[in-house]
Amino acid sequence: MAYNTIIVKGDGEQYEALANAAITPGQLVELMSTGKIRKVTAASAEQEKLVAIEDYLQGKTIAQDYAADAICLHRAFKSGDEVLLILADGQNVAIGDMLESAGGGEVKKYSAGVKLFVAREAVDASDSATTAVADRRIIGRVI
Repeated sequence: MAYNTIIVKGDGEQYEALANAAITPGQLVELMSTGKIRKVTAASAEQEKLVAIEDYLQGKTIAQDYAADAICLHRAFKSGDEVLLILADGQNVAIGDMLESAGGGEVKKYSAGVKLFVAREAVDASDSATTAVADRRIIGRVI
């Protein structure tokens, strides 16, 4: 099923901050000491469940990135909420697999880091290192 919104179930608390660089809706983001947000940099690390959402206030879609220094809408999601995330290239995830940060704002199948989400659908992006973002979207339920 194709989704046209990052928020699948639940709502989370919405925030706004300037993006330090381009951010794609569905990427994990983190607050910087400057007050801006950026794509999560650390893989497999404990972090807040902050996810960039589409700029629905401007009529934009999940396929339209935020530019550097644009106001980026993002939400802090809580346990049980379901969000449309971006799976890292080269990953093959089954329903029920645990997901962790892959760095760069994307998620990957849990290996040894911190479990953040559980996959609610199967997505196979293992065939290529250049699978399009639209084909790597995956629903994750916040743990």
